[in-house]
Amino acid sequence: MATPVSTTAPTLIGSVQRALRLLEAVGSHESGAPAKQLAREAGLALPTAYHLLRTLAHEGYLRREHGLFVLGEAAERLSSSGARQTRRSAISDETDRWRDAVGVPVYFAVYRAGEVEVVAISDTPGNPAVEEWADFRETAHAHAIGQCLLSQLDETDRRDHLARYPVAPTTRYGVPDERTLLHRLARTRPMQPVVEIQEYALGSVCAAVPITMGATPATMAISMPLHQADRLMPAVRELQRGIGRKLGSLAFSISI
Repeated sequence: MATPVSTTAPTLIGSVQRALRLLEAVGSHESGAPAKQLAREAGLALPTAYHLLRTLAHEGYLRREHGLFVLGEAAERLSSSGARQTRRSAISDETDRWRDAVGVPVYFAVYRAGEVEVVAISDTPGNPAVEEWADFRETAHAHAIGQCLLSQLDETDRRDHLARYPVAPTTRYGVPDERTLLHRLARTRPMQPVVEIQEYALGSVCAAVPITMGATPATMAISMPLHQADRLMPAVRELQRGIGRKLGSLAFSISI
């Protein structure tokens, strides 16, 4: 016997709804608005609006300046987080598109606040990404993503990073020491793809394309199994051409 579908309306919390309407009303006034105006716009009785406004101000979602209510730091953090999620989603859409176009895993990473941050990885069960068996942040010297980002830093920032994360080979093919790595990075030309063969993980080859816009070094990279290494450079050249065409949308997404 089929289970009847429930038609019961969801339980809604009226006070939350009223508080959200007030926040929306405040957000629509760049310079803030008085309680009476906000109550009217939110369709609330003035005593109810006063109570909710005081509560929201106490929690940091609003603040009162010269009798006007404006958005507080807590609300601004929510707005910033929402914008960040939107940009991350745009990046994921872009890496998904390139994964489908070139048929290999695609990565997007940035260097921010002294750390390597992999923002997005797009792969498929048939073409899985390289397993992060050693923390990408601590092994920038060993993989194409990290080497590409380090190559975009100035000498001071590069040496600062390596002082915090010393060079240590993760495989027998890895760069042996800091001096060798610095020499390699110094020889990397602007916009030149960085290629790494089994330096981070045995059986894998990777290439990373630098994206330098503004103050944030970034890279898009691909990986594939060693036995498909002959596909690496054609795929990375296709990726590089595509990045050139999509530079504007990537510029929006980089400041995450």
